[in-house]
Amino acid sequence: MKTVSVIIPALNEESSVGGVVGEIPRENVREIVVVNNGSTDGTAEAARAAGATVIDEPVRGYGRACLAGIRHISQDPPETVVFLDADYSDYPSEMPLLTAPIEADGADLVLGSRITGARSSGAMPPHTVFGNKVAGVLLSALFGVKFTDLGPFRAIRFSSLMSLDMRDEDYGWTVEMQIKAVKKGLRCVEIPVRYRKRTGVSKISGTFSGSAKAGVKIARVILRHVFG
Repeated sequence: MKTVSVIIPALNEESSVGGVVGEIPRENVREIVVVNNGSTDGTAEAARAAGATVIDEPVRGYGRACLAGIRHISQDPPETVVFLDADYSDYPSEMPLLTAPIEADGADLVLGSRITGARSSGAMPPHTVFGNKVAGVLLSALFGVKFTDLGPFRAIRFSSLMSLDMRDEDYGWTVEMQIKAVKKGLRCVEIPVRYRKRTGVSKISGTFSGSAKAGVKIARVILRHVFG
């Protein structure tokens, strides 16, 4: 029985998305969905050639792409959903590390931590590492939970994901999921994962301005859930 669906948001990742899709372990995987988020290159074609289902979400936004993927897989719901970036910075072969605790009923949300895992040189710029640490401190102080990372590589039980009523359409997606999971009382686990320098140029962490915008958005999401 195929119990896992994979959602991969992709924006101009023609050079890497095929490799990502190709390295995903196929055991128990029902469908690999690449969400083409307004790409202007051959991302969609490369993903299809690698065996993925491609759907389009022309309005850009990381969270918006994830929501489009969720709507698609909801037509035939899996037991577990894995979110994975298309830039080849994660190691798709490590996906079973994230799904195993859910399959064993030991967790509802499993986060791949780049901070506690092995990182190649330059994979995470200093400002990105610092931003994750700040977010971790805020989450610990405000919600009483320790997260080391807001990384995109994660697995979650489908029923748990639906209970979170995810709304963020941009950079705040990952932290919204973690905050809502804690508030819902979901069992959250972090697993160290490897992380390498991405293929191409990052839309967020590759520049200081991009990271700053993401940091402001993340802080707003955290505060909104404190006072909202």
